[in-house]
Amino acid sequence: MWLWLAFLLVLFGALRYRCPYLYKDVQYVIHILLTGHRLSKYKESKPYYSVLDRFLESVQKRPHKAFIRFRDETYSYQDADKLSNKIARALLKHSNLKEGDTAALFMGNEPNYMCIWLGLAKIGCSAALLNYNMRAKSLLHCFSCCGANVLIVAAELKNAVEEVLPVLRDQGVSVFILTDESSTEGMESFSDKIRQASDEHIPADLRSNITFSSPAVYIYTSGTTGLPKAAVISHHRLWAISSLQSVAGVTSDDVVYVNLPLYHTAGFGIGFTGAIERGATVVLRSKFSASQFWDDCRKYNVTVMQYIGETMRYLCNTPKHISDPVHNVRIAIGNGIRADVWREFIKRFGFIDIREIYAATEGNISFINYTGKIGAVGRVNFFHRRLFPYALIKFDPEKEEPVRNSEGFCVEADRGETGLLVSRITQRNPFIGYARDLKQTEKKRLHDVFEKGDAYFNTGDLLRVDEDNLIYFQDRIGDTFRWKGENVATNEVSDILSMVPCIQEANVYGVKVPGQEGRVGMAAITLREGEQFDCIGTFSHVNQYLPVYARPRFIRIQNSLALTGTFKQMKVKLVEEGFNPATIQDPLYLLDEKEKCYQLLTQQAYDSILQGNIKL
Repeated sequence: MWLWLAFLLVLFGALRYRCPYLYKDVQYVIHILLTGHRLSKYKESKPYYSVLDRFLESVQKRPHKAFIRFRDETYSYQDADKLSNKIARALLKHSNLKEGDTAALFMGNEPNYMCIWLGLAKIGCSAALLNYNMRAKSLLHCFSCCGANVLIVAAELKNAVEEVLPVLRDQGVSVFILTDESSTEGMESFSDKIRQASDEHIPADLRSNITFSSPAVYIYTSGTTGLPKAAVISHHRLWAISSLQSVAGVTSDDVVYVNLPLYHTAGFGIGFTGAIERGATVVLRSKFSASQFWDDCRKYNVTVMQYIGETMRYLCNTPKHISDPVHNVRIAIGNGIRADVWREFIKRFGFIDIREIYAATEGNISFINYTGKIGAVGRVNFFHRRLFPYALIKFDPEKEEPVRNSEGFCVEADRGETGLLVSRITQRNPFIGYARDLKQTEKKRLHDVFEKGDAYFNTGDLLRVDEDNLIYFQDRIGDTFRWKGENVATNEVSDILSMVPCIQEANVYGVKVPGQEGRVGMAAITLREGEQFDCIGTFSHVNQYLPVYARPRFIRIQNSLALTGTFKQMKVKLVEEGFNPATIQDPLYLLDEKEKCYQLLTQQAYDSILQGNIKL
C-alpha cells in the first residue's frame, strides 16, 4: 500500500512538473462541458428557456435576495420582477410594441436600464443598447439600423434627442423620456406611466414565439470600417456570453460590481445577465470612479469586479493607502490588462484571481485565461478547439489580407509567430453578423480558408501562441483602434473632420503612447487651398460631433496624404512615425481641453506626455 501511495505521489509530481497546467486544463474542460450541456438543454427545451426564465426562476426561489444595489437603494429579485412587470404593462398600453419588435435604450447605468430590458423581454421584444455618447448623425444611424420603433430616453439626455427629434417624428417613432411630465412635442413622459401600471405577472404567451435564434439585444460595435454596426445578439448567444461568469468561477453567493457601461457587452452580458445566470447580486454604479472604487467594494461587500485595461491602470495610479488590500474581492473578470499593470495590481491590492478574457461582441470565439499566467488571454486546449475550431493564420500587414499559398488557401502561423485569429462558422458556432448590413456582415467572413467551401469569422485581431500553448493578444488590424475602452472607427472620425471648413481631407489612425493602453487618436490632414488651420473651430467641431474617446488628440498637417495604388489611405508609416516633433517635419497640434483649442505640439509638451504630466 505504501509503495502504491509513493508511486502515485511520484507520478503526480512528474505530471505536475511536465504538465504544470494539467489540473487547470481539466478543471476548464469540465466547466466547458457542463456549460455546453446546460446551453444544449436550454436550446432544446420547449418553450425555449431564456435568460429571462432564469431570472423568473430566481424570483420564485429567492424572492427577497438582493438583485441590484445602486447607491443607497436595494432591489430584491422580487422588486425587480414587479418593476419590470409595470414597465412591460406601460409599454403595452402606451406604445405600439408587440412580440418581435425592438425598443432602443438611450440611458446611462441605473436600475431602470436593467428592469426595462426585463420588461421588454417579458413581452417578446428586443432592446438596442445605444451608446449615450452618440450624437446627431451617429445617433440616428444607430437607432435606425436596428429597426426600432420605440426610443426610451434618460432625462439627462433630453437635449441630445431633441436635436434629432424631427427626424424621429417623421419616421413615426414613439419617444418616451423617464420623467413624470414632458412639455416637448413628440416626447412622452414615461416614469408616471410606469408608476400607474399594474405589477401583475406578465403572461408567457406574450413571448411564445421567441426562440433561441430570436434577437435578445443589439449591441453596437465599430467593427473595422464606417459608422457603428448593430451586432445581433440572439438569446442563445446571450446565454453564451452570460455563462462566462460561471467559467470564471463565480457562484450565486457572489456580489458582482458593474461599473462599465451597460451598453457594452462587458457590462450588460458578462456583468448584468451573467449575474442573472448565476443568481448573484449586482452592485451597479453609474460611472467608474477610481477614487471610490475600493470604498464601494468594502461598502457593498463586493467579491467579483469587472475591468478593462484602463480600469486597472487608473486604480494603480491612485494614491497608496494602508487599506488597499482590505476588501473581499476574489475574482476580476475583464480584458486589456497589460502585464506590468497586472503585476502591480496584485502586488498592491492583494491576490485576486484575474480572469483575462478575449472575445468579440459579434464573434463566435472566446478565450479565458484560467491558468493565471500574467499577460495571457487563454490557452490552447484540445477540447475547446474541437468544440470551437479556430486558427491563427499568416497575415500581410501591408496588403492587410491573409497570406495564401499556391493553392489559394490560408497558411497557419508557426508557434511563436503572430497571426490573424479566425474561427470556423458552424451550426454549433454561428456568426449572425450585423442588423440590416449584409455587406459588413460578409466582410467579416473569410471563405476557402483551409478547404474549398469553408467559412471562418475574421476577428480582425492578431494573436500569438507561445511554447506553453498560452495565447497572447498582440494587436488589431483594419481601420479600428481601441482607446479609453472604446473602439474608434477611423472612417467615421475622418468624415467628421472633413466637415471642418479648413480641412480638405483627413486620415485617422491610432498611435501608441508609452504607459497608455490602446492607441491614442491622431489625424493627418490636408488643408483647403488658401486656408489656415483653425485651431479653435476644429476643437469646437470635434467637441460637438464626436464622443470624448473618439476626438483626435494629435493633428498632423501635411501637403498631401499618401495613397496606395487603389487609392486607399496609407496608415502604417504614419503609425510608425508617431507624434514626436523632433522627428516629424510637419506641423503637429495637441488637443487642449483647458484652452478649448488645438495647440502647437512642442518638444516640451511631447516630453511631458511621455512623463505622464499631460493627460490624454
